[in-house]
Amino acid sequence: MQLLKLVAEQIQIGARLPFNVRNFEGGLLLARGQIVLSAAQLTALLERGMYADQEELLALEAGQSAPAEPPPLATRWSQAVWSVDSMLKKLTDGEHFISSCEEVSHDVIALAQEDGDLALYQVVRQEQQQLKLYGLSHALHVATLCWMIARRLGWTEARQRIAVKASLTMNASIIDLQGTFAISGQRPVAAQRELLRDHPEEAVRRLRQAGIDDEEWLMGVAQHHEQAGGKGYPKGLREVEEMAQLLRLVDVFLAKISPRLNRPALEIKTAARQVYEQGPSNPMVASLIKEFGMYPPGELVRLANGDLAVVVRRGATLHSPVVMALADGQGRLKPNFCSYDTAKPEYKVMSVEADKRRIIGIPSERFYGLYGMHGRDVLNPTH
Repeated sequence: MQLLKLVAEQIQIGARLPFNVRNFEGGLLLARGQIVLSAAQLTALLERGMYADQEELLALEAGQSAPAEPPPLATRWSQAVWSVDSMLKKLTDGEHFISSCEEVSHDVIALAQEDGDLALYQVVRQEQQQLKLYGLSHALHVATLCWMIARRLGWTEARQRIAVKASLTMNASIIDLQGTFAISGQRPVAAQRELLRDHPEEAVRRLRQAGIDDEEWLMGVAQHHEQAGGKGYPKGLREVEEMAQLLRLVDVFLAKISPRLNRPALEIKTAARQVYEQGPSNPMVASLIKEFGMYPPGELVRLANGDLAVVVRRGATLHSPVVMALADGQGRLKPNFCSYDTAKPEYKVMSVEADKRRIIGIPSERFYGLYGMHGRDVLNPTH
């Protein structure tokens, strides 16, 4: 495959792509027929590097149309971030916002249902170059994990969907500010602290103006920083609605395990222990910990044979995930990643690696196959 670098003029925002957009290695970023939703998304793609197959471009010029490739599941996750962005920008247009929110919520649930391990991998894996999109990606990840926990708790499908919608919209008024803090590492000034304190009520105000009248959704957003006993904000409520409790738990937990410019991500085990200590008898906390397991997908681990590996699937037990080995004990990158069953003593997980930079830039398709669930065969442990 001969790749040619693309420039901004070759991409039309809001129109379906006439060719596949790839990275410099040929990995598929956006499939033909998908849409670049905004100038910000186009800028992010240009910074990452956009390429197209020369033969495909020549065929397009000759009036021929190459068959569209089904987008990989990981690509659909990347596109979902921009769908959240597009949805939130419609808040001032009630009718379009409501239909967009329904569509995005459906897509988030469908992605998580298709491959729960890849869903958790997306939540755990946080890359430095995505910090400016922190507000959007955080909303997507909170929605994903809230849905997984709500399902585990036995909530009805209708309430599961409300949890997703509330997660996606709870920070509607500070999305850009969240990205600013994540990428700058600066502490908020007085005016910004006021915006942060008032953002739950401001989000509710915008949602009501858009025509949202579901009280559980609205109360979840309004109270997602409140704590039972009156320690939260903005009103210091002593009793907090169940939906808001779920949103706050996941919001706080994911903020702990997400990196910032001025601090690394907290280890997942440490974050899990902290939320457990605050609510040892809370069924939501128990469900969160069970969902992640001891070694969730995206965790980087050292094995008994010395290999460095990334967890790709939760295993039959909490202590035996399926992993993909990346490097040997001397740090040499393996030319072909291979999967191990860590239930076997020689591949037992010995420790968690805090520095996850070794997996930054490795496309998740290399771990999960091109098409998510349909790529499971490549993950059957061979050792």
